[in-house]
Amino acid sequence: MDIARYLNIAEILERKSCFLFGPRQTGKSTLIRLQLDGYPVYNLLDQSLFLRLSRNPGLIRQGLTPATSLVIIDEIQLMPALLNEVQIMIEQHGVRFLLTGSSARSLRRKGVNLLGGRARSRNLHPLVAGELGELFDLNRVLEYGLIPSIYFSDSPGEDLTAYAGDYLKQEIAAEAAVRNVGAFSRFLEVAALAHGEMINFSNMANDSQVPTSTVREYYQILKDTFLAHEVPAYTETRKRKAISTSKYYLFDIGLARNLQQRQGLAPGTSEYGSAFETYIYQEIKAYCDYHVLPTPRYWRSKSQFEVDFVFEDFAVEVKAKQNIGPGDLKGLKAFQEERLMRHNIMVCMEPMPRRVDGIDIMPWQQFLEMLWA
Repeated sequence: MDIARYLNIAEILERKSCFLFGPRQTGKSTLIRLQLDGYPVYNLLDQSLFLRLSRNPGLIRQGLTPATSLVIIDEIQLMPALLNEVQIMIEQHGVRFLLTGSSARSLRRKGVNLLGGRARSRNLHPLVAGELGELFDLNRVLEYGLIPSIYFSDSPGEDLTAYAGDYLKQEIAAEAAVRNVGAFSRFLEVAALAHGEMINFSNMANDSQVPTSTVREYYQILKDTFLAHEVPAYTETRKRKAISTSKYYLFDIGLARNLQQRQGLAPGTSEYGSAFETYIYQEIKAYCDYHVLPTPRYWRSKSQFEVDFVFEDFAVEVKAKQNIGPGDLKGLKAFQEERLMRHNIMVCMEPMPRRVDGIDIMPWQQFLEMLWA
């Protein structure tokens, strides 16, 4: 199903070339078809094209005409050397490029030409509520996530399992990112269980049966392939000293739950609350990336007060509860004493908004409308 996305890549390309990154199946090809129909596309997953360009990287330049203003190269990470040709065409022919990829790992190696400021960079996320409109179903989202092909699937659980397998085969094994795919697969299951929690690398190393240094390397691979996002700690509070350990969230709640081998969600359970928190994080992270804002952080004091997400002028706590009591506001009240953010918000499932001691208790639907507006 064609869904109009909030990320307007056509508008960005009117001014400059652009890298468009994102996990597999988040909709990059559909976005190109809807916003950039008619421009030449070179898909490096096409083996015959890949071989021809490997032998002669100048083929794209030779195919330019006076009318060529934009060229799209899909899966650019498969041939980083092609970026030298791209730079020549940008400088000498005034052509703009959209360069898409599901991994930035090979592009971050020493010596790879990243076009030196000649291209901007954007990340495409799974769907968000505003893009789906009336097609949005919270219970389906919390169970299966928002990867477009899976959200609209008639067998989402089966497709999520296949997605995880494809990731290991195509992104990890094909790029030779790790020597032992079996060890990485064990780590991935452990990482899913630690989803949204502060990371203890030593404990994870024991559970994954790999060295601590390998766990750190594996997390970098998750970040490079956009499977996980790091949520750094917010440490700028003065009255209460903050913990500095990062958290990691897998990019989609459906994939996280599939890797955790969990099925079924009952409102009021800790699993439901965790899934709801992850979903709200996905919305906030997409908002920040689409508006080129710093990544959201979290705050936890050494005395165990916590706020789930801190970004821009917002401190946001998330509770999948229909009745918010005084105990639920302790973290926000402690953070509020620092007077660092203009808005302190409890995102929840109460039906109506209200305000308590300077904290906005807000239905999640209203919060998302305010965020994207």
